[in-house]
Amino acid sequence: MSEKIDWDPIRALARRVIREGAPLVLDDDVRALLRRTAREVGIGDANAEQALSTDEGALELLRESSRRITDGSNRLMDALHRMYRHQKAGDFDSARQEMRDVLSVEVVPHYREVAEGQLEDLEDEPRK
Repeated sequence: MSEKIDWDPIRALARRVIREGAPLVLDDDVRALLRRTAREVGIGDANAEQALSTDEGALELLRESSRRITDGSNRLMDALHRMYRHQKAGDFDSARQEMRDVLSVEVVPHYREVAEGQLEDLEDEPRK
């Protein structure tokens, strides 16, 4: 993903709609935000368009996009923390495995890029 990602608007929308119970108003701006975010979190355009064809589908698209952002962030941050601990202890194989584990399940392209970059940086470290 070459463009800068700003998930603050989708987080704010999810907070208002999912947590606070505000209605999801599907105007052009909200539709554009949901489409863009869907792409950024690895949801295909066809699936996003189908979801946006109904109010219920749009709400589910918002939920799924928000979940992928939160879960992916938590998964990556936890794995990075463990990776750094392994590195500090000199266990580079385990450090590499942390990033491989993230890559085995992660669907959000941005988080995958971060994990791939970390794994690539670790390739220069000694192996057992």
